[in-house]
Amino acid sequence: MSDLPTLPVTFRPGRTRAILLTAGVVIFLVISGIAMLLEHLGPGERLSFVITGALIFWVLAQLARVKVVADESGVTVVNIAGKRRLAWAEILQVNLRPGDPWVFLDLSDGTSLPALGIQPGIAKQHAIADAQTLRALAEARSAAREAEDQG
Repeated sequence: MSDLPTLPVTFRPGRTRAILLTAGVVIFLVISGIAMLLEHLGPGERLSFVITGALIFWVLAQLARVKVVADESGVTVVNIAGKRRLAWAEILQVNLRPGDPWVFLDLSDGTSLPALGIQPGIAKQHAIADAQTLRALAEARSAAREAEDQG
């Protein structure tokens, strides 16, 4: 398949990421600004406002870090709480069905792994194209693997 992208390729929800990071910065600045403007607050209370703003930013940054990276040897899925490396042989199918919040990878061990780096939330057509590309990459790697096994 000649229309496959050059590896490595990273899939991530760009618009969602921009919104989350922008919101995190704005929230941090507003909460910190309020802490500095309220005259009756002591240093400890001001610090607690700033720490609260920083924690909110950190949570939004964790939500924004999701991605799927495909390279020659496999796929790395970075979700909110963790990261998992998969060999191409482990991926049986790439699914993005209507109504799914993100792509699901059906794996050779019988489980399914959510891949939050491809999600149709704000940019549905982009997510569909990314899911089709990842599916085509997985199928091309599977066909190449089968040819090696037979040859």
